[in-house]
Parts: sequence; C-alpha cells; structure tokens
Amino acid sequence: MQTVPFDLAGHPVTLLEAALAGVALLLLILLLAALAGRRRGVDDEEDAAEERLAEVMRMQSEMAGRMNAMAELLARRQSDLVHGLSERMDMLGHRIGQSMTEQARSAHADLSRLNERLAVIDTAQKNLTELSSQVVGLQAILANKQTRGAFGQARMEAIVQDGLPRGRYAFQATLSNGNRPDCVVEFPNGAPRLVIDAKFPLEAWNAIRASEGGDSLRGAEAQFRRDVGKHLKDIAERYLIPGETQDTAFMFVPSESIFSSIHERFEDVVQQAHRLRVVIVSPSLLLLSIQVIQSILRDADMRAQAHLIQNEVMKLIEDVGRLDERVGKLQTHFGQASRDIEDILVSTRKVKSRGERIGALELADDEAALPAQRDLLAGE
Repeated sequence: MQTVPFDLAGHPVTLLEAALAGVALLLLILLLAALAGRRRGVDDEEDAAEERLAEVMRMQSEMAGRMNAMAELLARRQSDLVHGLSERMDMLGHRIGQSMTEQARSAHADLSRLNERLAVIDTAQKNLTELSSQVVGLQAILANKQTRGAFGQARMEAIVQDGLPRGRYAFQATLSNGNRPDCVVEFPNGAPRLVIDAKFPLEAWNAIRASEGGDSLRGAEAQFRRDVGKHLKDIAERYLIPGETQDTAFMFVPSESIFSSIHERFEDVVQQAHRLRVVIVSPSLLLLSIQVIQSILRDADMRAQAHLIQNEVMKLIEDVGRLDERVGKLQTHFGQASRDIEDILVSTRKVKSRGERIGALELADDEAALPAQRDLLAGE
C-alpha cells in the first residue's frame, strides 16, 4: 500500500508521483536553463564572432596599410636600386672608356717604342753589316805582314796626334844609340822621353786563331810566347836608355780583344813585360795615358808662364791706377761743369722773370706813363 503524503486539488498524491513530478519539474527547469544558457552561448558566440570579424577587419586594414607601406618601401628601394645601378653603370662605362682610352694610348706608345726599337735594330743591323765589311777589310790587312805593321803604326799615330800638341811628340826619331822607335813623347824641363813601340808580332796570334785545338793550338801559343818575349827584350834593350828615355816603355797592341786575351791567357808574358819594365797598352789605355801626359804638359806650361802672368797682372794694376786718376780728374771736371750749369740756370731764371714782368706791363698811350715804366724796369 502506497503512502499518500498529501492531496493536490482533492487528488491524493503518492510519494512516487511526487517524486516523478519533482523529477519532471527538475527536468523542465534544467531544460529551460539549458535553453537559456544555449541562447546566451549563441549570443556570446555571435558577439565573439563580431569581435573576431572586427579584429580580422582591423588586422586586414593594418595588413593593407603594411602592404601599402611595404609596396612604397619596395618602390623606393627599387628606384634607389635602379638609380644606383644606373650610376654604377655610368661609372663603369666611364671607367671602361678611360681604360680603353688608356689602353689605346699605351698600345700606341708601345707601338711607337716598338717602331723606335725596330729602327734602332735596323740601324744596328746596318752598322753590323758595315762592321762586317770593315772586319773583312781588317782581316785582309792583317793577313799581310807589311800592312799589319802599317795598321798598328797608323792607329798609334792617330791617338798620339789627337791627344798631344805639335812639338811634344816625334815619329821615327833617332836615339843616341842609333835606334829609331815608332814614337817618342817629349816631357817638359828636359825630362827623359817616353818611347812607344807599335810593332806587335801578330803572326803567332793569327796562328792561334787559325789553329783547330790540340797540339796545333799549344804549338801556336808557345810560338806566341816566344815571339812576344823576344819583342819585349828588344824594346828593353834598344829603347830604355838611362837619362835619355823613361824607365818604362810602351808596347802598343792595336786590338782590345788581343790585349784582353793576353792578360787572360798569357799571364807569364805580362809578368815578363813587368820585369823588363815594358807596359803593354791597348788603344784605350794609350789614349788614357796620352790624356794624362797632356795634363802634365799643360800644368808645366802654366808653371812656365807664371812669371808672364805675374807681369801682366802688375801691368793691369798700373792701368787700374791710371784709370783711377783719370776718373778723379773727370769727377773734378764734372763738378766744375755742375757749378757752371747752376750759374746758367740762375741767369735763365732772371731772364725769364724779367720777360714775365715786361709782358705784364701795358703800353700807355701817353708819354706820362713811360717814366713810371722805366722806373719799374730800373727797379728790377
């Protein structure tokens, strides 16, 4: 039996019914609450969506502004980049133009120098051709013994004549012992003379040049040593005369190459010449020696002429003294002339003054004014 806790409108309500009614009521309340909450959620969602939409619009506006700013920035940068590239291209073009111009100028200068060098080479080739012909002629001269001697003698004489004044040398002069050297050089103050010999033995040297080596070369060298040694002894015995010639004599070698070869390959011959007091000289060494001798002669001539120079200086001093006296007299004449000119200027000033006064007078018609004018002129 069910318990009836209460009546509702005369209808008994059991606990089960009351519980079911309560549950139904609770469900209804929950449903209403749910509907109300859902409505509020929808409203909130709509507000949130609107806010999100507004935020999206705002962000879109900001993004558009940023995009515009970025586009402007990119445009400016692009313009700056284009301008910079244009300037760099201009500069690069200018530099390339300058470089091309400089290269063209350099190439032109190089071509000019090349042409000059080619011209020099052509000239050198012509000179070599002429030299070859001269060498051929020289070889023909040296092939003959007589022409060899004449060639060495002529070259030595040319050097001596070009370097020394006349009267300071003599060719083929006779010494006290009867020998006649090729050249003697006179020294001042009666000093002993210098002897120069130009008969260098070239036969053995030509044999050395013509030899093919081996025994023939050694034989030619030995013959050269013998010939040169004998010639050195002949110079020392014939031309070194105490008190008449210098203590040393010159043996002239007409070729620089032969001279250098003697000193390189025949040291014993050079030492023998030193022992015999004979100096082996080439054309350049002979020219240098002649220049030294010329300086010595010039210095000696200056010392010999010193007294003449002193006399001329004394005469010059006397002339200067007479010139000083004449200048003093001329100064006196100038002073007197100056005083005379001053007196003349005084007289001219007086004449001028009187002329001006006469010009200032007015001629009177009556003779009564004449005495006054005479008195005026007399007062002056």
